Amino acid sequence: MYRVFEALDELVTIVEEARGVPMTSGCVVPRGDVLELLDDVRDAFPQELDDAQDVLDHRDEVVTKAQTEADKSVAEARSEAERTIAEARAEAEQLLAEARQQADHLLSDARGQAEQTVTAGRREYEDYISRAQSESDRMVQAGRAAYEQSVHEGKAEQARLVTDTEVAQAASAEAKRIAEEANEEAERLRSECDAYVDSRLADFEDLLGRTLRTVGKGRQQLRSPMGAPFDYEEWQPSAGAN
Repeated sequence: MYRVFEALDELVTIVEEARGVPMTSGCVVPRGDVLELLDDVRDAFPQELDDAQDVLDHRDEVVTKAQTEADKSVAEARSEAERTIAEARAEAEQLLAEARQQADHLLSDARGQAEQTVTAGRREYEDYISRAQSESDRMVQAGRAAYEQSVHEGKAEQARLVTDTEVAQAASAEAKRIAEEANEEAERLRSECDAYVDSRLADFEDLLGRTLRTVGKGRQQLRSPMGAPFDYEEWQPSAGAN
């Protein structure tokens, strides 16, 4: 760049010192010197200026090419995005269908298990009630028979010892005691039977409660879009209910 300014200064000096043309504002300059200085100026310009000028000359072409490539890239990206979205949607629909099918299957199994559990529980309950009632009746009859036998024996003993007041009183007291013991035994047996029946009914009530909760969770799992897998462990019958 220093040579450019130096050559320009020399050109100015040549023009200023050139001989003027009469009656005009022109002058006569040495052509060879001026051309040589102009060549020096041209050679002194950096190569980057030529490259920049080439870029400016081909600016429209470069911009058009860049725009075309950009449009092509955008179109390819849009097409790839649409393909990816379509594949993701198809996969999501397939997963949803499989999840619904699995939920239906789990719910069907849960309903079947619940119905079986309720049926088995009802049978067991009826069996418990029947056996408890039979045991209670047997105990009451046994107590009543023991009481009647004791009373009969007491009356017979009282009749036999009616002439002896103290013996008769003792027999009456013994008969009364035996009758009271028989009544207490019958009452105890009835209480034990009621407690046994109540315990079995409590177990059955707990089994039904867990079964209903399991069915409710299965229905809630079915209504969920993407639920966690159904847990069978919770509604398995406990050891006490078997």
